[in-house]
Amino acid sequence: MTTHRPLIAIPARFSATTSALRYAAEVNARALIEAVWRAGGEPATVHPHAPGGTADPAEVAARLARFDGLLLPGGGDLAPHRYGAADAHETVYDVDDEQDAFDLELARQALATGLPTLAICRGLQVVNTALGGTLHQDMGGPGREHRHLRHPVSLAPGSAVTRITGADKAEASCYHHQHVDRLGSGLTVTARAADGTIEALELTDGRGWFLAVQWHPEDTAHEDPAQQRVFDALVRAAHTTD
Repeated sequence: MTTHRPLIAIPARFSATTSALRYAAEVNARALIEAVWRAGGEPATVHPHAPGGTADPAEVAARLARFDGLLLPGGGDLAPHRYGAADAHETVYDVDDEQDAFDLELARQALATGLPTLAICRGLQVVNTALGGTLHQDMGGPGREHRHLRHPVSLAPGSAVTRITGADKAEASCYHHQHVDRLGSGLTVTARAADGTIEALELTDGRGWFLAVQWHPEDTAHEDPAQQRVFDALVRAAHTTD
């Protein structure tokens, strides 16, 4: 008998050029898709629809209702005006208003309904912004940013991320030059890097299963069981909502 795979929504990322395709594309990282699949989920890439940089809440809610879980993946930077910044730092890159609006509305709808949600890198920043938080636009340039970097992350005792990974430290694969400044409402910090960078966020009010990590667990999930357990936990939570 075939076991039903929980359907996990993953918003696509816009790509101007993609090998073997004649046009611009909408994509997701293969490592991310495979990590969800290994966990027993059915990864489904979702088209970001927010014309003019505005998403229709009712439409997003209706589209999300058919899914068992949500994964907000990494990607380019959020437009600074989304979290109240007047100007953009020169290092801000790959901003797309339609992508921002859609991701932010997905986060709001998922959090409001308690849909199991995993947020990764940009996804963590989207959730923090959706809940009224802010971001540091740049961590200070080479030597201070977390690009092409693997480093240990300390996990808070008793936190969900500690229970999920089964450890009090994790080896995190990072690619980001921004990080959380002011925390969004209802969020608590459950992991930090040695330099103090916030590496994981959880909700304090128990609105369904939720975890946000600043690193990319999909990078090493194929060889690091602790990282694969992050995806396993999402799919397991999604299975209970089916």
